[in-house]
Amino acid sequence: MIIELTDRASAQIKEMMKEEPEESLLRFGVKGGGCSGLSYSLGFADEVNEELDIVETINDIPIVFFNQDIPIIEGTKIDYKENMMGGGFSIDNPNAIISCGCGSSFRTAKNAGAPGDC
Repeated sequence: MIIELTDRASAQIKEMMKEEPEESLLRFGVKGGGCSGLSYSLGFADEVNEELDIVETINDIPIVFFNQDIPIIEGTKIDYKENMMGGGFSIDNPNAIISCGCGSSFRTAKNAGAPGDC
């Protein structure tokens, strides 16, 4: 398993998927940017590039990963937390050695990315 989804995260994603077309998949990966150089990308996709992507089903949720992102995100745990201000996903990546203060960008020992606006 590339990543782990908690029960709360899985329930929230399944609820969100009800608003998406039936063939939609979750896409999780990284992109350049943020204060620390890399940012997480979490959203829905309806296309898979069989040469560049891998699809894995986790907790009955089909998730698409860009092959090159796997070493950066492998072992990541995604949770969903609610508080009085609302709710949001929290991402715990064991490969991240530096995270910015806002918590939305990070860097790994082998991947620094390109810092941008946080």
